[in-house]
Amino acid sequence: MRIVPLITAVLVSILLYFIVFERDRLTSQTPETPEDVVVTETSEAEDASETDTFVRVVAIHSKAQVIDSAVVLRGQTEADRQVDVRAETSAQVMSAPLRKGTMVEEGQIMCELDPGTRQASLAEAEARLAEAQARVPETEARLHEAIARLEEARINSNAAIKLIEGGFASETRVASAEASVRAAEASVQAAKSGLQSTQAGIQSAEASVAAAEREIERLTITAPFAGLLESDTAELGSLLQPGSLCATVIRLNPIKVVGFVPETEVNRVKIGAMAGARLTTGQDVTGQVAFLSRSADSTTRTFRVEINVPNPDLAFRDGQTAEIAIASDGADAHLLPQSALTLNDEGTLGVRIVVEGNTVAFVPVELLRDSIDGIWVGGLPDQADVIIIGQEYVVEGVKVEPVFEEPRL
Repeated sequence: MRIVPLITAVLVSILLYFIVFERDRLTSQTPETPEDVVVTETSEAEDASETDTFVRVVAIHSKAQVIDSAVVLRGQTEADRQVDVRAETSAQVMSAPLRKGTMVEEGQIMCELDPGTRQASLAEAEARLAEAQARVPETEARLHEAIARLEEARINSNAAIKLIEGGFASETRVASAEASVRAAEASVQAAKSGLQSTQAGIQSAEASVAAAEREIERLTITAPFAGLLESDTAELGSLLQPGSLCATVIRLNPIKVVGFVPETEVNRVKIGAMAGARLTTGQDVTGQVAFLSRSADSTTRTFRVEINVPNPDLAFRDGQTAEIAIASDGADAHLLPQSALTLNDEGTLGVRIVVEGNTVAFVPVELLRDSIDGIWVGGLPDQADVIIIGQEYVVEGVKVEPVFEEPRL
């Protein structure tokens, strides 16, 4: 009974020897059977069929459409006009204050100041003016008198010269006549100077009257334009100095929507172009571009643009944030799902399309506008077969098997 296990162990050892140490030689000497040949040919056929199989992708037939391109900005609303009305003279306020939020008309009194002694100063200036004007006839009369004496002196001088030529007068008389002429001329000049002095006194008195009247006018501070009081006017009894604030007035109709255009987009904005804006409150406004700056901001290199928007009911306030869209020239664009966008190896944004021979090509695109239906892009040919599913699994030059479907945007 012990011989059987021994024989079995020997046989197992021999078998293991051939399996471990002689496996390669036994395998190389094994003849190829017809079944093996059939199996090999079948594997090669399967490999060939796998080589001829293309990646299946989903694509759409996209056609370019003309859309109104827009320059999109962020900005805010601003009052059409705003001014801090300030005092120009020193005096106490003698009028009751107007409260903020009050509508004022152009020329309406906002602050009225105590005149004090200004009326007396005006009366004094007017009296000086009347006095200076009263001296005018006297100085003019003196001038006429001096001119008459000068004419008389010249006549006497001419007569003396003729008499001395005929031997009927002495040289002393001629010299005396010439001296009289010189004295008359001096009197005329003095009279003219007196008249000029009188006229200067009149002008000075008129300036004093004008200054006194202007000082009295400054006592009444009025609204420079129709608008809304943004602050209370100065309180009754308060003392205003030159430069002290009486009130702030703003005009909100029309209101301005202000944004800043980057230098890459500034040539697309034109004066008079239609524009729209959406405020943070959800309100939509429309207007026209009224101003485009010719000088860029030194820090941001952007250009200020202003849009005038009607605001008859004052529904829009100063300082509200707004998203602005300014109409620009139309452009050819394709409406695609956002999922169709991809990046190439260089990081360029674009889409992959199917070209002739069902070959994949990559085309860079430019984002023009975002909408709830998809995204409008430019840079594609008029008609393009855009891959919308599977574009991430193929590269440029690879052949694919496209399956086309209608756009579901």
